[in-house]
Amino acid sequence: MASIDRVPHLLVALTAHGFGHAAMTAPVVNALTDKLPALRLTLQSNHPKDLLASRFKVPFEQIGGDDDFGLRMATATEIRLEDSAEAYRALHGRLADAVAEQAGRMRRLGVDLLLSNIGYVPLLAARKAGIPAIALSCLNWADIYGHYFSGRPEAAAVEADMLAAYRSARIFLRPAPAMPMTRLANLRAIGPIAAVGRGEPAAIRRKLGVAPASRLGMIAFGGVDAGLPLARWPKLAGWRWLVAGDPAGHPDLIAFDRSRVDFPDTLRSCDVVITKPGYGTFAEAAVNGVPVLFVPRPDWPESPEMIAWLSEHGRCRPIASEDLFDPVVLQEQLQMLFSSPRKPLVAPTGALEAAEVLLAALREQGCTHK
Repeated sequence: MASIDRVPHLLVALTAHGFGHAAMTAPVVNALTDKLPALRLTLQSNHPKDLLASRFKVPFEQIGGDDDFGLRMATATEIRLEDSAEAYRALHGRLADAVAEQAGRMRRLGVDLLLSNIGYVPLLAARKAGIPAIALSCLNWADIYGHYFSGRPEAAAVEADMLAAYRSARIFLRPAPAMPMTRLANLRAIGPIAAVGRGEPAAIRRKLGVAPASRLGMIAFGGVDAGLPLARWPKLAGWRWLVAGDPAGHPDLIAFDRSRVDFPDTLRSCDVVITKPGYGTFAEAAVNGVPVLFVPRPDWPESPEMIAWLSEHGRCRPIASEDLFDPVVLQEQLQMLFSSPRKPLVAPTGALEAAEVLLAALREQGCTHK
């Protein structure tokens, strides 16, 4: 048991499959450090450090996010299925060694508690090391893997390992909206988790060099290349667009720079966000009252819950990826979206709920005063 006179150490394992896992987890850790300022934080992730620093508002150490790739992606909506299946087959061929390596590192680091979103190797490693673990996510890789790869000869064994890992967590926190995950008995439903921006449209436009009267849109596909030919983006009178990459020389596109503007503040100051179904952008759009045009992903098993939730709590419309490049169709879709009724802002209660669970777990370890 950890000594009460030392700083408690939280290890957060973050999958680098898109930015949504970081966007979901950071508000929880930020809320926890409000209650426990002395917390030592280590982030195990392959995300860029500047991205993590823009989300986690407390100092942290970063280590590599070993073996937590999620899925291999060609674009934000196109999965490299064979590459992904082979990566899982190879990982599970050396799973015992991977778990032992991470378990040893956790012991050397003096970790008191693991929070995983949503790698399963760290959960198995924490179990081996005798370290309590909590999972947090709107999905799990066992259900995703089973959806795409259940017909493969190695699938049953791979999926069994994944499920054993998720079931080993003391609690699996399931923030709204989320997949059902009916095979996990340790689920605990909590409210949505998302950062609330300050909403300073005039200040944001000044920082971006955008005219005050211009409408501002964001094209954000969760940190994965959208695969869109942005050089062909249609010109709409009075509009400028933020993109998370190369604006391809287009005069209406602006590269989003995290060092200049805060993402939640910028999102709240936008008139619309164009994205795909996924937790991070959908939840942040709902809590910040930003309308959403989304490119459907009919093959992605998380999509039905995401779309149903945002349709109930926000303003959204689907749009085919090819229609994004037709100025007439895009303008029509925007007008229909903006004419839909506004809804009350969603309260992101899940961050505080999850932080209370983490705090209780650290108290059980004797890491903090009651």
